[in-house]
Amino acid sequence: MDLATRLAELQKRTLEHREVLLTEEAAKTALVMPFIQALGYDVFNPSEVVPEYTADVGTKKGEKVDYAICDGKKVMILVECKPSSSELNINHAGQLFRYFSVTDARLAILTNGVNYQFYTDVERPNRMDDKPFFTFSMDAIKPTDVKTLERFGKTGFDIEKIIQEAGNLKLQSLLRKELEKEFAEPSEEFIRIMANRVYDGRLTSAVKESFGRLLVGSISTLVRDLVNERLSSALKASNPGAAGDDPAEAEGVMEVVTTAEEISGFHIVQAIASKLVHPKRIIMRDAKSYCAILLDDNNRKTVARLHFNGMTTKYLGTFTGKDEERHLIADMTDIYQFGTQIEQRLRELDEGGLS
Repeated sequence: MDLATRLAELQKRTLEHREVLLTEEAAKTALVMPFIQALGYDVFNPSEVVPEYTADVGTKKGEKVDYAICDGKKVMILVECKPSSSELNINHAGQLFRYFSVTDARLAILTNGVNYQFYTDVERPNRMDDKPFFTFSMDAIKPTDVKTLERFGKTGFDIEKIIQEAGNLKLQSLLRKELEKEFAEPSEEFIRIMANRVYDGRLTSAVKESFGRLLVGSISTLVRDLVNERLSSALKASNPGAAGDDPAEAEGVMEVVTTAEEISGFHIVQAIASKLVHPKRIIMRDAKSYCAILLDDNNRKTVARLHFNGMTTKYLGTFTGKDEERHLIADMTDIYQFGTQIEQRLRELDEGGLS
């Protein structure tokens, strides 16, 4: 079984059970140990995966890191775990920082079983960086994530190659974040650069404001068109002639693009709903203007809507009867704040009893 298949199975378990894994021990046993195992390490071999790894650090005696992944007596990876309900931040990595300098490890993982943050010492040797060089979430595993994770597996582990690649991944991540910020809300500098290329007049405040709005719209259209082109090519390759006979029909089909954020938002709603109903009863049905999340794939039983098509703002729609209330979402995890409304909606929809 390849890594992608093992991760897909673990993702399913994560979605079904994350809401009940409220303690650190529960997250470690149900989610983190299977993840380490998916990478090819024997979690039942105490010389390969050491739970509650202890090393004396300065004046601090007996402190423990949740797992140390070893090759013989050499520590390769340190793993620190938190409950699946906890938000990860650098304050959770205290033990990792201390142990990093007194062990052979040059790779550390901070995780809550759902989100994983990978750290190394790119900036200063033998001192763990403040920011991760790679992150991924079980809510939305991308093909590129699987490719990166293969490098941390037992069979292909090469710390020198990982360190070399870590610098590139870190810069790539920082560049992506900067691009996302520019795409969502262009800075004055970016607006000026682009305007100077296509506009000969004086860049007054009104002109710059206008260019800012046009940039957001142009970027949104460009990204959508590029995605559509790739999807169209994939569809033609897998099923020649299926949508090509009627150009208008093909165009209509390709206008609906399900994004990674919509998939991630759906998984979070599905996880909340799994407290009351089986996750398989929660279905996603995408449309041009919003992504509907339905009970039993019934468009009369809308649990919630994801309004994520805009580049600058995202909303979660919750329902009471036929009335929809939209809530501004700054981050995917904000959806958890509306768990009560989602549960109330499920009770309202499932008159036959929740199961």
